[in-house]
Amino acid sequence: MRVGIVQVCSTDDLAANLARAEAGIREAAERGAGLVALPENFAYIRREGTRYPCAQGPDGEILRALSHWALEYGVWLVGGTLPELIPGEIRVHNTSIVFAPDGREAARYRKIHLFDVDLGSDGRDVYRESQQCAPGDQVVVCSTPFGGLGLSVCYDLRFPELYRALVARGARWLLVPSAFTRETGKDHWEVLLRARAIENQCFVLAPAQCGQHAPDRASHGRSLVIDPWGFIIAQAGDEPTVLVADCADERIERVRKAVPALSHRRLT
Repeated sequence: MRVGIVQVCSTDDLAANLARAEAGIREAAERGAGLVALPENFAYIRREGTRYPCAQGPDGEILRALSHWALEYGVWLVGGTLPELIPGEIRVHNTSIVFAPDGREAARYRKIHLFDVDLGSDGRDVYRESQQCAPGDQVVVCSTPFGGLGLSVCYDLRFPELYRALVARGARWLLVPSAFTRETGKDHWEVLLRARAIENQCFVLAPAQCGQHAPDRASHGRSLVIDPWGFIIAQAGDEPTVLVADCADERIERVRKAVPALSHRRLT
């Protein structure tokens, strides 16, 4: 399976972000990728404390674009995340949607764990995702011809029990679209992703935001493709780019046979 990751530096310009995302998907497809993944908030990066002016209903522009791109380029497309309207609620869901190559929606995951943290001792670098987003409550695995896609988003990465639940539901690929901060990314991004791959014996695809989005917001970058042994197959740098990597499906079986840790579990 050839996979593609589109790393971008999104801003608050919806049209420009969509154009960059499509260009990346096109490039990945032209390079042979059958599965392409975008990062969290690929279509719009908001300033901390502000609302999403582009929150989407069922017929929103972002959803239509994702469906069209999946069909146009003939790929399984993991649409990073987008702000999904909640009827009767001022907050939104931070939602990842998978589209099949025929343009149909195949799965929808609403981010469960929200990023409410204080990273600076001086009162700066305070994040309160829960002020603008409501948490989801469903574990989601998307069925595909090449195995289950276990869906997660960014801060979810710190909760290993979610990934155990995904594997129990048949996940062979773990998707982690993210916009990791530079402060946490430099120390935690790679080690957490490799841990999730090793302990669950799955491929991990982690498309990331990168660069300076606005004067008060930046992302770590370093998108990754990791195999079930924890080896890094492909890694991006600090600039927008498209990664393409070949992932041998039989690698999952070899690793799970060599170290059958999943079958040795004693606690549920």
